[in-house]
Amino acid sequence: MDRLPYVAGKFYPEQANSLKSIIESYIEPSEEKVKVSGIIVPHAGYVYSGKTAVSVYSKIVIPDIVVILGPNHTGMGLPTSIYPEGLWRTPLGELEVNSKIAMKIASLSNYATPDKLAHLSEHSIEVQLPFIQTFNPKASIIPILMADYSIETIQDLIDAIDSSTQGEDVLFIASSDFSHYEPEYTAKARDKMAIEEIKKLNWTGLWQIVQDKEISMCGLGPISVVIELAKRRGAKSAKLIAYTSSGVVSHDFSNVVTYAGIAFR
Repeated sequence: MDRLPYVAGKFYPEQANSLKSIIESYIEPSEEKVKVSGIIVPHAGYVYSGKTAVSVYSKIVIPDIVVILGPNHTGMGLPTSIYPEGLWRTPLGELEVNSKIAMKIASLSNYATPDKLAHLSEHSIEVQLPFIQTFNPKASIIPILMADYSIETIQDLIDAIDSSTQGEDVLFIASSDFSHYEPEYTAKARDKMAIEEIKKLNWTGLWQIVQDKEISMCGLGPISVVIELAKRRGAKSAKLIAYTSSGVVSHDFSNVVTYAGIAFR
């Protein structure tokens, strides 16, 4: 069974031409694309966070294998769910799941389990796919959703993904928004603390500060996994490429969601 688009027409245009046009409108002229091991990108509707996401995707080399980790907002399916095989369709076409790597991760992990149910109506991975298709339509994907952000699960998933992708040219993507539904000035202050830990490549420090400061970052688990995977693949730094809030579009700065685009290299 192929995974059909669920939020086309809601989070992004459902017509291919319109979708291409909006993505192209976000691309800014830049220098030569750089090779990175991992990125953090937002997953809100494109009108809010599309430009932030493209500011990252358009500046990097996207290899033919992409591991995408996103939060499970719906509560459906298993706590750590790997989409095992098949095609993911968007208005721009289809992307094949790299079932060989997906099933290897599942076999090595004590928590990650093949499961399609969790993915059926979850947007956090789906909204990334048109960006990937725009910049490398040949890419295969390993979609992983997380609802369990325990230290044990994060460490287990890091090890399983790392072992399963050794020797491969792969990009690790964490799909996450940052602070949710608070005044922009408090959101920025909280996000700054989180981003400082990300820049240190310190996922345990990030995990702790999110708990201590009650930062409403939805993708703590995916970000933690990608920080350590990028670090193991030689990343020495994390660069904040873009940061914005929903208030820029809604003009309501009293109740915002914030978005950051970060690359590890």
